[in-house]
Amino acid sequence: MNTARPWYERYQLALLLLFGILSAVWLAFTPPGLLGKADAVGYAVCHRIAERSFLLGDRALPLCSRCSGMYLGALVGFVFQAFLGRRGELPTRRIQWMFGLFLLAFAIDGINSYLTFFPQAPGLYVPQNGLRLLTGTLLGTGIAAYLMPTFHQIIWQQWQDRPALTSFRQLFLILAAAGLIAAAIASENPILVYPLALLSVLSLLTILVLAYTMIWVMLLKRENSFEGWKQLQPFLLLAMITTLVQIGLIDAGRFLLTGTWAGFTL
Repeated sequence: MNTARPWYERYQLALLLLFGILSAVWLAFTPPGLLGKADAVGYAVCHRIAERSFLLGDRALPLCSRCSGMYLGALVGFVFQAFLGRRGELPTRRIQWMFGLFLLAFAIDGINSYLTFFPQAPGLYVPQNGLRLLTGTLLGTGIAAYLMPTFHQIIWQQWQDRPALTSFRQLFLILAAAGLIAAAIASENPILVYPLALLSVLSLLTILVLAYTMIWVMLLKRENSFEGWKQLQPFLLLAMITTLVQIGLIDAGRFLLTGTWAGFTL
């Protein structure tokens, strides 16, 4: 019987070293300071147009209004589900209809906002950062509601055959918490906005790592074979490396094209 450990376990130290090297290179070539690094993460996924972003003092946040709301809304959903355990079923049908409406609102506001790039194009209404933040926040709560159950179903040997969201009361609590966070962003109060800006980037990284963890687990045919996070460590490391490579390549490509770490200009 072949009892050799798989390569991702045997070379876990090498993978950790690779992650350290890639991290050092990325840190060396991205803007200085904590917010500078957050900007560089946002730079890989967001247009970062200053006019479509809330401000921290005289600088735009690492993510635009819509993206800030989306990733902070997702963060609220992650925290809520963390207290419920490994519930692997999707939200109930009624809740899914609500998330469908959130997606529709996000799409309508996004398309309406995009049309402003074309002066002759008709628009439904004048776009506002507040609406971008709101629709992004609503969509973000839905991202968490679908991503976490999918993760539980793919990763764990044992997961609860119950949905995390079963009632409008639960949804209201999530939306209320997310709404308070969105209001704090909209206030542009530096004391509130600074930590939330960093948390929005942390939520973005969390989503990428969770997604790539699922992809690596499926590629290596290890679905439903993990009992705890310690066993999952090699796959989390692979996911972190993949996330860093993605961000680094997009950062490099965008910087070579634009010559600046700033967002696009209108």
